Amino acid sequence: MSVLDILIQKKLISKDDLSEVRKQMSSGATIDEALISRGVKPEDIIIARGEFLNIPVRSVIESSIPFEVLDYIPEESAVHYHFAPLAIKDGVLEVGIVDPNNMEAHDALNFLAAKKNIPYKVFLITLDDFGKVIDAYKGMTGEVSKALSELETELSVDTSDVMTKEELKAQNTPTTPRKENENAIIIEDAPVVKIVATIVRYAVEGDASDVHIEHMRDKIRVRFRVDGVLNTSLVLPPQVHSAVVARIKVLSNMRLDEKRKPQDGRFTARIDSRRIDFRVSTFPSYYGEKVEMRILDQAKGIRTLDQIGMSPENLVMLREAISKPYGMILITGPTGSGKSTTLYSILNEIDREAYNVLSLEDPVEYSIEGVSQSQVRADIGYTFAEGLRTTLRQDPDIIMVGEIRDKETAKLAVQAALTGHLVFSTLHTNNSAGVIPRLIDMGVDPYLIAPTLILSVAQRLVSVLCPGGGELIQVDGGIKALIDREFEDLPEKYRSKIAIGDTMYRIKPTPDCPKGTRGRMAVFEMFKMDKEIEEVMGKSPTENEIMKVLRSKGMLTVKNDAILKASQKIIPFEEVTKL
Repeated sequence: MSVLDILIQKKLISKDDLSEVRKQMSSGATIDEALISRGVKPEDIIIARGEFLNIPVRSVIESSIPFEVLDYIPEESAVHYHFAPLAIKDGVLEVGIVDPNNMEAHDALNFLAAKKNIPYKVFLITLDDFGKVIDAYKGMTGEVSKALSELETELSVDTSDVMTKEELKAQNTPTTPRKENENAIIIEDAPVVKIVATIVRYAVEGDASDVHIEHMRDKIRVRFRVDGVLNTSLVLPPQVHSAVVARIKVLSNMRLDEKRKPQDGRFTARIDSRRIDFRVSTFPSYYGEKVEMRILDQAKGIRTLDQIGMSPENLVMLREAISKPYGMILITGPTGSGKSTTLYSILNEIDREAYNVLSLEDPVEYSIEGVSQSQVRADIGYTFAEGLRTTLRQDPDIIMVGEIRDKETAKLAVQAALTGHLVFSTLHTNNSAGVIPRLIDMGVDPYLIAPTLILSVAQRLVSVLCPGGGELIQVDGGIKALIDREFEDLPEKYRSKIAIGDTMYRIKPTPDCPKGTRGRMAVFEMFKMDKEIEEVMGKSPTENEIMKVLRSKGMLTVKNDAILKASQKIIPFEEVTKL
């Protein structure tokens, strides 16, 4: 029985197709080319070939293969013989091969496996999947693997004593006690520097917002956060942990000899002719220090208000609020909901030439021309509250306070808004209505909130569908019930103006967009202070009572905004269910 016979049995080709395939093969086409031209999928062809040859098939190949797997087969051998390492499971090296009839390839594989002293198992793979593995050699994993091979000798020793020349110099400065170890190994800068530089470069090129480097006892896990989701992008051997962390500490001006306490720092790099800032934090954990790097791209970080995802109605409301001469605008939401991005967009909108604009931040993430930005330092007593007192002596028109964290800052912010200043800040609450009870809990008198609070905004971040992507779904059954439930407390006069079609879209990966989504945007809810809300504050200023009034006045919630964006094919419906 041949591969063609198996495909006929599976009803993937007909007898008419068979004669056409044989005709094309006699004209010089390969069997795969002939079958694909008749509409047979490559994965069906390889499964049939695996059955014919009695070889297991690996139909999906991960593009990020750990360096320790790639290290078993040199790139040159893989390219020449068309086989490639895929994984190591239970001490067995899994190898993908394109042509299992190539005896030279089998002889080479036997030689390499014997040299590495590891058994192997062969899997049949497609030429496309073979190409993915070869790309891994050339990608981040491959670059790091080559750098690690240069450290092969040093990896067999205790890397707590492994330092670059730059690090050794830093440890001998007056501010850092010298490490007394005559046997310390000085590594040339290239390998460790190359590992860190490669991680940083690929993180920026991959549009990651954060890089996490953490010791997991038997390995070092490097994860990138892209569009809010963490994925393991690289695995390193545990022996290089100290050297990699030390290199990042040197870049960030941190103490090399302090491993018991968290440290913060930052550094700047030029990548593809762009200036990229990295905010770095270390955290002492059980197996060694964890490093987190926040990537701050000046070119991408500051958006205009038109770019952050607000509806036209909300945009008008916000622009009216920031045009006021004094008062307070508060942005709320959990950590990582994009509050800082919204604040920077607001600062970017105002006239920084005509007004004296000051900001207190922890940390300063992006530099904005025309704004005097100050980094608060709680460790030396320079808190938001202390900084706010100072800014009031600087003749400010507009003050941005990164976050209202305590009673003192809350009272000073309200006082500043009362005395003729426009104040922007953030607050941790679940929704926009929660701002009022939160301020009261922090000691602000209710009668002071009404004349100062101009606008309260709540937001969350959601994934955005790839252009032209998404799979159509009907709004019926459970989906319709969910939507009706979210709008049922909205008065009919407002509900009748909301247009939600019969279809929405869910995530559907495509070759150009493997995740089905690309980038994130915010969904919002907001309200401005008025007499009705002021009356509720005087009677029962609870979140539920305030929300009832806001809904009766037609305010759309964060989830309502997400539903509308899903109906407009902007975000996938899956994002609605997460809110």
